[in-house]
Formats: sequence, structure tokens, C-alpha cells
Amino acid sequence: MPTFETCPRFTTDLQHLTPAQRRRFRRVVLDAFVPDLRTGRQFRPGLRIKGVRRSPGVYELTWSMGTGPAGRATFEYGAEVHPGTPHVIWRRIGTHQILTGHASMRGCD
Repeated sequence: MPTFETCPRFTTDLQHLTPAQRRRFRRVVLDAFVPDLRTGRQFRPGLRIKGVRRSPGVYELTWSMGTGPAGRATFEYGAEVHPGTPHVIWRRIGTHQILTGHASMRGCD
């Protein structure tokens, strides 16, 4: 099982989501993101994972494509806690707005 940690900004962002949005994010992580990490192969196309421009090593995941703005979360890989197991650091969560501005892409500060 991959290990995870969250930046303080992610925790704050998460509190601003609706309960339904939080459930959707958790479901996508448990049903798609984690299984894809376990296989070590590419992520399924539906997750739309790609690198964030101007922020090397930071990736975005699209977790909701329903009505309204798409839900997005950014993450990076950290040092493995257990050898051979990916460690994910969740950085931001919300809509496309989390991708604007360089300050939002800095580390967990």
C-alpha cells in the first residue's frame, strides 16, 4: 500500500470542499489512483495525470469531470517510507484555480 502525507495547504483546501466532493476524491484515490500506483504501470487515462508546468516534479490529478469545474489535486513523490513503495505528498486540492500562481506550487510551506 502506498504511503501518503498532506501539506497544510492541502488540509485547508480539503476543508473547503463539500462532503460530496471529499467523498468523490477519496473514492477516486482508493478505486483508481492507489491500484494504479500498486501496479507500477502508467495511470489510467481517466485520471488525467500530468506534470504541472513550471513546477518540475509536481503532478495534477483530475478527480471529477462532472458538472461544474473539474476537481483537481496536486501531488509529488517523496522519499519512500517503505522500500519499493511509493510515497505521495498531497499538495493542493480544489478546482483549476489551485494551478494558478507560482506560490501555490511551492513545497509544503
